[in-house]
Amino acid sequence: MRMANPSGFAVLLKKAPLVGAFFVGAIWHLPALAFCPVPDQPQRVAVRQVVDGDTLRLTDGRSVRMIGINAPEIGRKGQPSEPYAEAARQRLQALVKASDGRLGLAPGVQGKDKYGRTLAHVYDRSGNNLEAQLLSEGLGFRVAVAPNVRLVGCQRAAEQVARNQRAGLWGNSPVLRAERVKQSGFAVLTGTVGNIERNRGGVWLELDRRVVLQIPARLQPSFPARFFDNLKGRQVEVRGWVKDRSRQGGLKPGQRRWVLPLTDPSMLERTSSRKM
Repeated sequence: MRMANPSGFAVLLKKAPLVGAFFVGAIWHLPALAFCPVPDQPQRVAVRQVVDGDTLRLTDGRSVRMIGINAPEIGRKGQPSEPYAEAARQRLQALVKASDGRLGLAPGVQGKDKYGRTLAHVYDRSGNNLEAQLLSEGLGFRVAVAPNVRLVGCQRAAEQVARNQRAGLWGNSPVLRAERVKQSGFAVLTGTVGNIERNRGGVWLELDRRVVLQIPARLQPSFPARFFDNLKGRQVEVRGWVKDRSRQGGLKPGQRRWVLPLTDPSMLERTSSRKM
């Protein structure tokens, strides 16, 4: 993931090489929490390589993108790694090693992503869900992309453990005010919902007059009928991949520059009562 960079997070980025080793040593002593039960008959696979905190390469040649977690991005092409990216990869390597490189896969409803990677939930030999384990230690952000949303509830609970303990990424809050968005990439934002509009492209919610939340028409059936009731004026927390419209052929008059598509209702949470 490439995350929008709030102030404070940039400072953490500079310190990442120093804090990483300490952090990894500390979190490995947290108890394993089996938030998400193993399915009856997972596919048995062997791991050849841990690519990063949410991606594995198997001995059969497949690349597996773990469902429900977005880990910090490893630096490439001269770019620095994001905070805790190396810690997330090392932790996943340790979990895989503890399982002798043998894991269970539960493929998603959507079996592959646009890069051809297999989308699956991953379990160790004891039946522990590895996405939930990493989330509970603050080594990634919970994400939900329909239709692969079967474990949203238990993964939310896992992430909440890390938030409550201020572990990993949550030690220095990554939540950014929508009005301060300045770049594209994954972000957790907070702000107040303004105008709500509907058209052929879907539903559009204005956030702090800075970011537009889009629910694409194809995903609207995933959102409950009453999802938008009393939403205007409410403070919310949202997460997803911010896009820069100015890089997509320019802005039309009256449009906001920043767009964040919502891929599941759980990617938006109400955090306060409606403002009058």
